Amino acid sequence: MTGDGGGNGRDGENPGARRIPGPRAAADDSEGLTSMTPEPAPPVLSHKVLKSLLGAWALAACSAEETAAVEDHLTACAPCAEEALRLRDAVGLLHSDVSLDLDPMLRARVLEGCLGRRPAKIAVPAWAAPYDSETARLDALLRDIGDSEWHAPVRLKWFEGERQVNRKTTVAGVIAHLMAVDGLVSTALGLDDPLGTGVKPLSPTERTETYWSAAFRPPTRAVREPWRDQSHTLIRTVSFAGRGVAEQSVPYGDFALPLQDSLLERAFECWVHGGDIADAVDYPYEPPAAAHLHRMIDLAARLLPATLAGRRRAGLAAPARQLVTAGSPGRSLHLEVEGRGGGNWYIALDSPAAVGSPDHTVAQVALDGVEFCRLVAGHVPPVEAAAGQEGDREAIRDVLFAAASLSRL
Repeated sequence: MTGDGGGNGRDGENPGARRIPGPRAAADDSEGLTSMTPEPAPPVLSHKVLKSLLGAWALAACSAEETAAVEDHLTACAPCAEEALRLRDAVGLLHSDVSLDLDPMLRARVLEGCLGRRPAKIAVPAWAAPYDSETARLDALLRDIGDSEWHAPVRLKWFEGERQVNRKTTVAGVIAHLMAVDGLVSTALGLDDPLGTGVKPLSPTERTETYWSAAFRPPTRAVREPWRDQSHTLIRTVSFAGRGVAEQSVPYGDFALPLQDSLLERAFECWVHGGDIADAVDYPYEPPAAAHLHRMIDLAARLLPATLAGRRRAGLAAPARQLVTAGSPGRSLHLEVEGRGGGNWYIALDSPAAVGSPDHTVAQVALDGVEFCRLVAGHVPPVEAAAGQEGDREAIRDVLFAAASLSRL
């Protein structure tokens, strides 16, 4: 049977099926449709979640969405805004280039303020104050360092004859050295000597070598407590002893010092070796207070004529040119110390018993106060020490080398 000719499609196709595909959207139309699609709204974070993000926000560790949410929240929430400000300030401290270490002079200022309000019943003598201050400063440094830093290498320097020499030890070894030499003062006051009983050497160098060699093992941080106890005992003893003890003699082997000068010398050594330790462990360490530094410089200046005479006897200085009677003014060098602890001193050149005089000045040397102390400690070569020189070159050289000769182990 055949049907109607317009009623059948080809190949059995459904006569209602579309034979021509529908039009496609153009590329521009597609982009337009996409851009018109609304973006999903950012998630709404609770107050608790936003508060927990404040630390990350202060450290700039939030994502962009979290940062926007937190900052939007801070405009409406005063407590979170205050907390965010505190956290941002704390983060600023973490990146600060300013040292966070306490001022080394803080203890002295606090004590001065306390004693000003309530003076001590038994005051530390003024001449013992530098030793009290320097031992306390060094002890503060020692409290701050770790166990391993007690074994950090330290190279002690001093001057012998015409050259600088040195000796290698450790931080603990330096404290043992200070304790052994402080024992000279202890012995003079009738206190216990760290070297024990029996015949003991008087030379500071020999005492140190004896103490080091007697130890069964290298010193450790355990040396801090006996050293600090010894310094406390010395300060307490001289405070209770009264005025008469200041002139008591302390022998050093080939010379002796009055107790008040001996404790000043020990304060100087404590500061110098505190600086050696600070350099070894990378610790900030300031010079002494100006008044204490001035007294240390004054002691060195008073010792220079005798030291110069000793070098002359050893053939290490030029002969005396103009001998005078004891107590008379003689040929002098003007030592001008600038900066902290500074002042003017006139050093007798030809006789240790002569009196330095401005009217008899033949030479002048100008140095910074701390630099002069570094020279006296043997840390600076004499030829590099003076910032300004004028007058008799031979006298200048002899005095600078004499200053360096005051140093020792």
